[in-house]
Parts: sequence; structure tokens; C-alpha cells
Amino acid sequence: MQVKHLLLIAMFALTAACSSNETISENLGEAELYQQAQADLDNRNYTSAINKLKTLESRYPFGRFAEQAQLELIYAYYRNVEPEAARSSAERFIRLHPQHPSVDYAYYLKGLASFEQDRGMLARFLPLDMTKRDPGAARDSFNEFSQLTSRFPNSRYAPDAKARMVYLRNLLAANEVHVAHYYLKRQAYVAAANRGRYVVENFQGTPAVADGLAIMTEAYQRLDLSDLAETSLATLKLNYPDHGSLRKGEFVPLETEDDTRSWLSRATLGLIDSETAPVDPARANRDVLRQYENAVQDLPEELRPVLKEAEQSREGRSWFSYLTFGLFD
Repeated sequence: MQVKHLLLIAMFALTAACSSNETISENLGEAELYQQAQADLDNRNYTSAINKLKTLESRYPFGRFAEQAQLELIYAYYRNVEPEAARSSAERFIRLHPQHPSVDYAYYLKGLASFEQDRGMLARFLPLDMTKRDPGAARDSFNEFSQLTSRFPNSRYAPDAKARMVYLRNLLAANEVHVAHYYLKRQAYVAAANRGRYVVENFQGTPAVADGLAIMTEAYQRLDLSDLAETSLATLKLNYPDHGSLRKGEFVPLETEDDTRSWLSRATLGLIDSETAPVDPARANRDVLRQYENAVQDLPEELRPVLKEAEQSREGRSWFSYLTFGLFD
């Protein structure tokens, strides 16, 4: 990020701060307030639009624009990167207007707010692995999109919600695999086997199933549960013969059985490792990212998240650029 970009962000922040304190004339009628809010939305001045929409609703709670103002307030909060406010406004609209013709839009925006909740500024400028982050927001988003598709299967937003659900389901499965690998590394083999089995039983159809079977095989071998290990390995060979843990048909464990870590690493449960061997990313991670990119390309133009610029900004950046958040590019 160049200095001019920082100055631009600072200018926008100052503009937003000034607009948040703007005084709205008490002489404005309902139609005028609504028109001004629409103009602010068109100009992407979301903070000002939020103030006008909230004022319209408070002054004219039973007016002809009240319901529409509540609906557009959700959108304004979402575009203003206020996910909690967007979700709260969506829940309120759904509760007050369950039979509204556009209530499916409220469900959709609620899911979008959760979807983007953990993709903040750091995710835009740093190469973060989403499978290693807290999956709480992803789980909420999946459940909210699931409500939309089940209650309104013919909604115009249902196809996009389903595409995002594919990505979210793969992301949740890959997160379980990441946790299972952590347990394997810490020699918590029962916990690792349980995580692997959970992936196999609950995330069928995702790329992470193969990793789940490999984890089960390795964990059961470490626990000397030969029958369970052979069953898991046979299933892995039959369904995923090209998995990375299979070399010439033989299973190769991910972790070594002997604990060769230093006393400092063992005492700190691996938080301080003197040497940590790099681990290739799981195939599930790559497939998750590819499916997400395909889903983004299918979105309507007006609903597509602004990710392209972020991806371009990450390409070709040095470690020094990442370390300084791009201040000296």
C-alpha cells in the first residue's frame, strides 16, 4: 500500500466521521428523506445513508417508505462493513415482516454479513489461510444461507447462496482436518481419529474426506487398532488412490512416531519450536480456494464482493511488504 493510498483512506475516514455528525433538517418530508438516502447509497456514502434511513424510520414509523428503509438499512450496514449491525437489522426485519415479498433478501444479506465478517482488512492485505481461522462466522453464514435456500428455494438469491454454501462446507471440513493434524502432531491420537471420523461422516462430498481417512488410518495405527486402521486404509485406497499419503500403494504417515522435539518445545506444547518442518498444504485447502473462486465468478455484478483488487494487491509482494503492511511499497 502506497502513502497516497493511506492518505486516501484517511480522507475517507475523516469524511465518514464528519458525515456521521451531520444534522438532518426536521423540515424534510418522508419522500425527501428517502430520496436523499437513495442518493447517498448511489454515491456509496453509506454512513450518511444509514443516518437518513434511521431518521426516516424514527420519524415516519408507519409511513409508506418505512419497510423499504428498514430493508435498505441492512444493505447500507453491510456495505459500510458493519456486519453485526447488518445481521441485527436483518433479524429485526425478518421478525417484523416475515411475509414481506423481499424477506428473502434480508436472509441473503444476513448470510453475506456473516460470510464477510472474518474477511477484514488483514485478509485483504495478508495471505491468510482461511482454514486455520475461527470457523464460527463461516458456520453462522452456512446456517443462514441454508435457511434461505430451504424457505425460499425459488429466490433469485438461492443460486448464489448455494454456491457459497459449497465453499463454506469445504472450508469447515478443511478446518476440521487442520485441527486433526494438530492433534496428530501433539500425539493426541484418539482426538485426531475422532476428528477424522467426524469429517468422513459429516462432510461427504468434500475434498477433505480423503484427508480425514488418512488421519484415521494414521491415528489408529499409532493406537495399535489394526482392524480399524486396515478398514480406513482400504477405504482410502479404494476411493482416493492418488492421495498424497499413498506412495506406490503404501501408506506413509504424516508425523514421525518418535518425539524428537526439544525440551523447550515439549514444555511449551509446541508453542516455541526451534525447528519446524514445513508441511505441504492439504489438497482440501487448494480445492476450497478453487471452488470459492469459481463461485465468485458466477455472482451477479452488483452482488460480487470486492475481492479482485485485494487479490491483485497481494501478487508479487515481498515479505518486507507484508511485514510493514505495504507502507514502504
